[in-house]
Amino acid sequence: MSSQLPLFSGPKHRLKLRKPLAFFDLETTGLNLVHDRVVEICIAKAMPNGDVIIKTRRINPTIPIPLETSLIHGIYDEDIKDAPPFKAVAHVLSQFLEGADLAGFNSNRFDVPMLVEEFLRAGLDFDLRNRRLIDVQRIYHLMEPRNLAAAYRFYCGKDLVNAHTAEADTLATFEVLNEMVQRYEGTVVRDAKGNETVPVRNDMDTLHALSAARIVDLAGRMALNDKGEEIFTFGKHKDRLVREILEKEPAYYDWVMKGEFPLDTKRKLTEIKLRLAFSGKR
Repeated sequence: MSSQLPLFSGPKHRLKLRKPLAFFDLETTGLNLVHDRVVEICIAKAMPNGDVIIKTRRINPTIPIPLETSLIHGIYDEDIKDAPPFKAVAHVLSQFLEGADLAGFNSNRFDVPMLVEEFLRAGLDFDLRNRRLIDVQRIYHLMEPRNLAAAYRFYCGKDLVNAHTAEADTLATFEVLNEMVQRYEGTVVRDAKGNETVPVRNDMDTLHALSAARIVDLAGRMALNDKGEEIFTFGKHKDRLVREILEKEPAYYDWVMKGEFPLDTKRKLTEIKLRLAFSGKR
């Protein structure tokens, strides 16, 4: 079977883009970044000229899909037995996403980390450092705390048909952000400390800062505190500085490296360790 992805054009958009913005959604065998795998992906790439290019592909996860998961997204082992594994389409996907920012619904907590894990398992270092991450759910929960179906109904005036399929959820997310930016651009709100702010603008830098400003690793095992310092977000060292733990308890690094943590978490912790080692030699 060809590793090329089916392609068709979608509706025009009104987002102000300096480079492509790739909306995407994953259907998977489960929610565990280490053990679960992708079974379907849809990408709707919004271009700066207003065009939208859509690609959808079923993926053979090479592991069984649990029945309870199939009952949610409607994809069963029989449906993907002849589909290519992720590794076979990884280069095509990477090329299609090259130079694009990423957007999705709850994407920073699940879809982006899962996609990066799949790329790393396929031997590709999918670099996020020059990409803006736009999480439509983060913006939506700030402005109108509900789920995707309610967001679609509220912003687009339509019911979400075929929810929990990658294509329906991807296109709904795209339409929601499109309408959301038009509705909230310039709206003043109060933050948690009572300060007035204008969080939503039709600008991907602003939406990235709103969606992903505190991200360190994609699984959320580390984050940035109010001072912009990396801290751990779990376990016995929760809320403590990463640099402090690496300096005072170096065995903790080895424990993470040997443990069942996502590859991206291990990569980011290693980057911090190397940065600290380099700065100490200067």
